[in-house]
Amino acid sequence: MGRTGLFNRLWLEGDKHPCFAAYYYKQWVEFAMGFHTHESVEIMYVISGECRVELALDGSHADMTLRRGEFIILDATVPHRLLVGEFGPCRMLNVEFGMEERRTAFPSLRALAGEDPLVCELAKETAPYLVLRDTDELYPLLKSLVLELDVKDNRRETRIELLFAQLLVTIGYIRSEALRMEDRPSERYVKQAIQFIHHNYDRDIQVKDIASAVNLHPGYLHRVFRAGTGRTITVYLTELRVEKAKMLLRQTDIPAADICEYVGVGSRAYFHALFKKSTGQTPNEYRSSCQAHIHGDDF
Repeated sequence: MGRTGLFNRLWLEGDKHPCFAAYYYKQWVEFAMGFHTHESVEIMYVISGECRVELALDGSHADMTLRRGEFIILDATVPHRLLVGEFGPCRMLNVEFGMEERRTAFPSLRALAGEDPLVCELAKETAPYLVLRDTDELYPLLKSLVLELDVKDNRRETRIELLFAQLLVTIGYIRSEALRMEDRPSERYVKQAIQFIHHNYDRDIQVKDIASAVNLHPGYLHRVFRAGTGRTITVYLTELRVEKAKMLLRQTDIPAADICEYVGVGSRAYFHALFKKSTGQTPNEYRSSCQAHIHGDDF
């Protein structure tokens, strides 16, 4: 009763706050769950491996494969089942939640939706399920939430409420980004490539590694990346490494000769030449100029 899509519409009435029916990590090896329903909204997040989720939707059938970093958020009154084994083991993180009216220091779902338009759109989503890819922001929140819930300590209620609010805000953002990029797949690939670069610039990565991470041919990724950013992948990566090196030279006392190891450049000589070409200074000269500027500001 009251369900028109992903969430129960009554959750936006009164001061409703989360209550959790289940939460767990699980490594599935071979498993075939029967179709079932329950009242809680369910989030199934794939940490590693792959799995299949089947849904029975008013006379139709949906069958999807979830891979690492993908998740489904599901109005669990929809009959569904999980299948694991076809692609090998699958490690998952699962959270099932509902809403109840109670007094807390945190805003209710209605208040949160009133403050954040993306949460409001998520709460009013008419589809019975969403399949989305994480932006590397959701997993840490889910993991922390499950660990807090597992402690079973009422003194942690504030942390749980805060994590859940962050969870909804993050899912709302991921959903909005997915909708925005549906008609612009090249933009999605560029964004994914940039995320990979920022997470891995400290390693010896090449264009082929980045292309593999976003499931594109290197040549095609090179074209869409340049069209989307105005720079080649190599130039973007080099500029990022130089900026990170400048930050380390300004804000740490790491020896200048060792900075290359922190930004993914294996050769000290090559890093020295790369840095000077970009900034017009050697790493030592750059650090000295920054220190001189700071001391000059003291007088």
